[in-house]
Amino acid sequence: MRDFTSMQRNPDILLLDDQTVVRAGIARLLAQAGGFVIAEAGNVEEARQIIQMRPPKVVVLGLAAPPSHGFETVRKLREFTQDVRILILSDSEDDVFARRAMKVGANGFASKRIAPEELIGALKLLMKGQNYLSTDIARRIANSAISDEVDPVEALSNREFEIFERLARGQSVAEIAADLNLSSKTVANHRLAVLKKLGVKNTVELAHISFRRGLPGSGE
Repeated sequence: MRDFTSMQRNPDILLLDDQTVVRAGIARLLAQAGGFVIAEAGNVEEARQIIQMRPPKVVVLGLAAPPSHGFETVRKLREFTQDVRILILSDSEDDVFARRAMKVGANGFASKRIAPEELIGALKLLMKGQNYLSTDIARRIANSAISDEVDPVEALSNREFEIFERLARGQSVAEIAADLNLSSKTVANHRLAVLKKLGVKNTVELAHISFRRGLPGSGE
């Protein structure tokens, strides 16, 4: 965690990512743009300390794989702050992930492949109290809103979505049960519900859906 106690004013941007090299890269980009006071945190607890002492205007959160880990981070942040804006940077450009991110409390969603100038523009919008979605994601969300087709992935509950991600990444029912502190029977029931809702027969087909959707970590 970068020392922020000597800052003359509260940080504009808090970079929250468990990878130091990722934070360093974004911090360097923002420093080159100029005008931003930047703080860094490697986990939610470090972020909580900074937000409670010197609240930033925007938290930039690197979305972990699977995405539901990042969504859980957003929920944890919202437990102690409703005022700070949150921008998620994700490996995925899928509009389903973007919609779920906004539902759990994010104010913006963009691909990690976003151009530097667009990232700067997104941060400035968020600092003004506006929301942000990258152009491609916003267009797909708009198109899906007027389409008669129902996205089966969107129909999954939050728990089903989380188990879908983990199954697609190759975790077994027993491993998922241990990670989520659930019984194997409960996870198995969720697995059956996911297979039925997505219209597939097995976990291999789930992985194919995940890969096509650009889910981080799928196909590894």
